[in-house]
Parts: sequence; structure tokens; C-alpha cells
Amino acid sequence: LLPVDNPSKHFLAERPLGASGSVVIGCIEGTRPILVELQALVSDTSYPSARRMAAGVDPNRISLLLAMLEKRLGFHLATSDVYVNVAGGLNVNEPAADLGIVAAIVSSYRNLVVDPETVIFGEVGLTGEVRSTGQANLRIREAASLGFKRCLIPHNGAGKSEFKEDVELVPVRSVQEALEVLFR
Repeated sequence: LLPVDNPSKHFLAERPLGASGSVVIGCIEGTRPILVELQALVSDTSYPSARRMAAGVDPNRISLLLAMLEKRLGFHLATSDVYVNVAGGLNVNEPAADLGIVAAIVSSYRNLVVDPETVIFGEVGLTGEVRSTGQANLRIREAASLGFKRCLIPHNGAGKSEFKEDVELVPVRSVQEALEVLFR
């Protein structure tokens, strides 16, 4: 076994820039912040019922987020296959990945690119609200240390004043607001 000095850099090394359906999320593994690429692919289905597949994230969480997108924001995903993958084989089991998952799905669905210098994290509720997550400061610090210019964070997230010089913090209250920021 060989140690990896910077796991985030390792997980982002082969990230395609300018690809729809690709976002960088800030997650916590144990006590360490790690940035990973999360990918989504949304396409019209050729099957009688749409397929939902997930690798590295909870498939039940994907179903909840898709239902929220349909009901609260009017996305018609029932006739689309949706595939979600955490690049690099890491399993992300925290709600902080929710906002990134939603952003990746909408990015692929609309074929729009999320700014590659943006990191996203936040829990998403079933009404479309964005909820705070633990250890926001660690996630933001990791993003700043890797040269990311912007973090999309929950409105109630910690660390809003500590990092203004290193990275632009964009607090959002809802998924609708987040999508407006990402795809204006």
C-alpha cells in the first residue's frame, strides 16, 4: 500500500472539464474532507419503464431526489433513464451529497455544464429546501486549497465569513435557487 498525500486531488485527476452531468461535491470521509466528482447521465428510455442506477450513492436517495425534482420543480424524468456515479469508486453515504446529485442530474437532463471551478454540498429536503450540513468549514477549506473559486452551500451553512478571500460562497435556500445560480 502506498499513501495518497491528497485524496481530493487524486479523485479529481481525470475529471472532464466542460461535460454536462459532472459536478464536484464536498464530502467528509471519517474526519477528512474529500472532493469527488459526481456524474449523472439522463437519457430517454428505450425500455417500458425507466431505469434508475446508482454507483457510490444510495439508490433510494436518488429516487427521493428524482421524486422531489418531478413534484416540486416540474422536471419530467419518468420517461428518462437516470444513472448516477461517484467517480473513483468512493461510496458517499451522507446527505451533503444531495445538492450535488440534483445539480448533476439537471445538468445532464438540460445538457448544461456546471462551472468546473464550483464545489457543491448540501442536504435536500422533499420540499426542495437546502439544509445545512456538518463541517462546512472543512469542505470549504478543502475546495479553497485546491483552487476552486466558488462553493454553493446551504444558506444556514457555517463559515460564511471565514473564506471570502479564497473562495466565493454562494448560500442557497432551495434547489430552485441553486439551479438558477448554476444555470443562469
